[in-house]
Amino acid sequence: MTSAIIITFCSLLLIAYLFDLSFSKTKIPSVILLLLLGWLTKQVAVFSKIQLPDFTRVLAVSGSIGLLLIVLEGSLELELNKSKIPLIKKSFIGALFSMFALAFLLAFIFSYFGDYSFKDCLANAIPFCVVSSAIAIPSVKNLRPFDKEFIIYESSLSDILSVLFFNFMVQNTTIGLGSFSNFGVQILIIIMVSFVATIALSYLLNKIEHQIKFVPIILLVILIYEISVMFNLPSLIFIMIFGLFLGNLNQLKHFKWIEFFRPNELHVEAEKFKALTIEAAFLIRAIFFLFFGYSMETSDILNADTFKWALLIVALIFIFRAIQLKLSELPLKSLLFVSPRGLITILLFLSIEPGHRILIVNKALIIQVILLTTLFMMMALLIFPVKEKDKPRDDVDELNNMTGNLSIENISPNDAPEGIS
Repeated sequence: MTSAIIITFCSLLLIAYLFDLSFSKTKIPSVILLLLLGWLTKQVAVFSKIQLPDFTRVLAVSGSIGLLLIVLEGSLELELNKSKIPLIKKSFIGALFSMFALAFLLAFIFSYFGDYSFKDCLANAIPFCVVSSAIAIPSVKNLRPFDKEFIIYESSLSDILSVLFFNFMVQNTTIGLGSFSNFGVQILIIIMVSFVATIALSYLLNKIEHQIKFVPIILLVILIYEISVMFNLPSLIFIMIFGLFLGNLNQLKHFKWIEFFRPNELHVEAEKFKALTIEAAFLIRAIFFLFFGYSMETSDILNADTFKWALLIVALIFIFRAIQLKLSELPLKSLLFVSPRGLITILLFLSIEPGHRILIVNKALIIQVILLTTLFMMMALLIFPVKEKDKPRDDVDELNNMTGNLSIENISPNDAPEGIS
């Protein structure tokens, strides 16, 4: 029996790897195939009368670690220099605007159609406002470098901002001046912790000469993250700062204090750490979506009562996204439908205390919104393929439009838009 479980589990993960490899050809997001594979596995188990354990606990643990690794992976990919400042501003403002606007509108609709407090409605609405980096980032590999970078910034910031917003709502029984001041203190504390932890972890990454060095670093990152969560600190900020520091060592060389870390040597180790993080993120992400697919019921997918709500929510998602992109002067054709919901949506939904859940928002609605937004993204990527010959010219045009008064002569080769390696 044990051997059969191991063989099945390894086979499923290898199939998940094939899904990831096939995306460049099929344009089918791997999350759709993983959910389908998990669901089919359950049907086979039920048909064969095989009793499998409850994977709810595994789902929560893998989701929490997956969130950490995905944000870390995304932040390691981000390049910080002067030419990126307009892009970062657009990503941050866009993620913030769409999150708040959609959350408050959905909360109003939920409270109007149900006898619930606005605070509970807002907590239940926030999970639908997250652009899933777990789905979006792997799905935009074939987009132009400029559009791909925007999605990486936007989805990573959306993860962090939504978790901060959600925790603020559920941790405060009443919203007032005291809750805002307490939240501000938490932000300051985690920033200080992040800088100290980043310095310590970077020093260890460069100093450890033992053949096993990356696993202890990842374990320490998880440990610091979870301890911060225990103290209700916005721990994703630590992950973002640590990833940005390691991913942008070349941009920090002009600071004298960076010499303490021997940046050239640390950069080599950081690249190896990044490669391990990418593989670990893939593994945890695959496990999470396989288990979530296994937990799905056919009745949830085909639930007619929640489907009308799912259509309304998806329509509002794309309406606000169109407004966001239009205000930011970003291309609608390539970016409008790249707004999937996924891992964070599930995690935030599972984090809502039973006493604060509303009947409108249930597992069936969550599944349908995730599937619809992901299917729309898949169809958009199929209908609007990127022409390779257009990439260089379009990226330069986008950069010129964003940098405004900066001339081409003032942009160094390192600042030019490049694809994410």
